Amino acid sequence: MQLTARNILKGTVKHIHLGTVNAEVTLEINPGVEITAMVTKTSAEKLELTQGKEAYAVIKAGHVMIGVD
Repeated sequence: MQLTARNILKGTVKHIHLGTVNAEVTLEINPGVEITAMVTKTSAEKLELTQGKEAYAVIKAGHVMIGVD
């Protein structure tokens, strides 16, 4: 598989919460380093995402926002 995205992070599914329409998926990239994504429930089921499964976070965005209080 080849992608045009430059940020591809390999990790392990640490947590998955299936909702009615969407799924919140948390990947552990390194010990203590996690990234969470919202995907459709259909996509999570099609990819057979389960806790402990290896997966990739693919990030392609024009903007990354950072905020503080």
